[in-house]
Amino acid sequence: MTTNKVIEEEVIINSFPIEHFCTENDADWKHPLLEIFRPKPTLPEGQRLKLYLVPSRFDDEYDPDFAPEPTSAQDLPNLAQWVERFICNVVEIWAGRRSPGQISNQCHHRIFSELVRKSGSQKQVGHIRKIHIQEPLDGICEATVTVRFENRLRSVMLRFEGVDKRWLCTALTLL
Repeated sequence: MTTNKVIEEEVIINSFPIEHFCTENDADWKHPLLEIFRPKPTLPEGQRLKLYLVPSRFDDEYDPDFAPEPTSAQDLPNLAQWVERFICNVVEIWAGRRSPGQISNQCHHRIFSELVRKSGSQKQVGHIRKIHIQEPLDGICEATVTVRFENRLRSVMLRFEGVDKRWLCTALTLL
């Protein structure tokens, strides 16, 4: 019985720059095995990746020319002042001391109709204790507010989206 000696040869693969073989439509990289060799896209200097807001539509249909346009937080009013003023108005509406129509342009129409329905539901004006604001994405604010109604402490959850160069309330829940 004879055995052949296994010859270990060193396999040399010349490396070559992949960037020279990129096409504009990436047709060369359609094969699944080539996908692992696709060059990574590079960002220009000083630019960071950003997550952008897709405005809540609530199943509303819009003409593409008149659809809501997301707005960056840099182009919107001061967030802390906006949230404080808005929640003060909402607490007064719940107590029946303010007309809901005064903030109709600051809420989505579904939130506004719910606010009108709950108008006057509280006996007294609540006292705002704490406001916690989070910005998960550029142009989105999620706030939690604790409000004292007589002897009871309740939470209000709010969501604001930067749409059409203004903050718009898209969620309002009293727990």
